[in-house]
Amino acid sequence: MNSTSSNQGFVITAFWETKPGEEDYVAGLLRQFLPEARKEEGVKEFQIHQSVTKPQEFFFYEVFAAETAFAAHQQTEHFKKFILGEAIPKLAKRERSQFQFI
Repeated sequence: MNSTSSNQGFVITAFWETKPGEEDYVAGLLRQFLPEARKEEGVKEFQIHQSVTKPQEFFFYEVFAAETAFAAHQQTEHFKKFILGEAIPKLAKRERSQFQFI
């Protein structure tokens, strides 16, 4: 095993801002979603943060073993139910970026 293998992966960051008054509902959905996402094969790290000063803002940091694992993540039942089906309609803003380790 070479020294860089632990730093290989496909990284996604996401920033969400909920519609006014929807932050508690979305936080509840994410609390249900997160343990399921962390169980997925190919997920190396999955963190969701809620802003202390602006609770309608959420930041996601996700590390997948490969881009294929990210693609598989988006096809899971929990992603379709909690994220696509319930959370996204409550959002005012959603941005995602992709990164790789250097």
